[in-house]
Amino acid sequence: MTESPCFVDSNVWLYSLMADPKAAELENVRKYALAFQLIGSVGLIVSTQVINEVCSVLLRKAAFTEAQIKQTVQDFYDSCFVVELNAEILLNASNLRIRYGFSFWDGLIVASALSANAEILYSEDMQDGLVVDQRLTIVNPFK
Repeated sequence: MTESPCFVDSNVWLYSLMADPKAAELENVRKYALAFQLIGSVGLIVSTQVINEVCSVLLRKAAFTEAQIKQTVQDFYDSCFVVELNAEILLNASNLRIRYGFSFWDGLIVASALSANAEILYSEDMQDGLVVDQRLTIVNPFK
């Protein structure tokens, strides 16, 4: 689906790991297939925030065991470039929230993607097609 360095938000990962209990079966199958295809790409980027969000949801909503959570964390580190939050990212997130009106958490995701020089940010929750700082495009892969 992509060859450019891309950042993948937690919602995309979750569609590849569990069904949405509120969605119709056909919609779950469609989103799973798209998410699975996307995460099979090379050059994927995530942040520690994405890993935390995914693991939290899997514990609460999919009844993952601690062994499964440990394996999930390891899988992220084995298959993705992981951005660890630092002062520069946190401060840039604040600037992005002011300039683009992002929520606190979305600002961190965008700042993390920018810090890793991602060209695409795949997310279902943000404005599809928005170009941030003239170098990062937000894409809703389920649209």
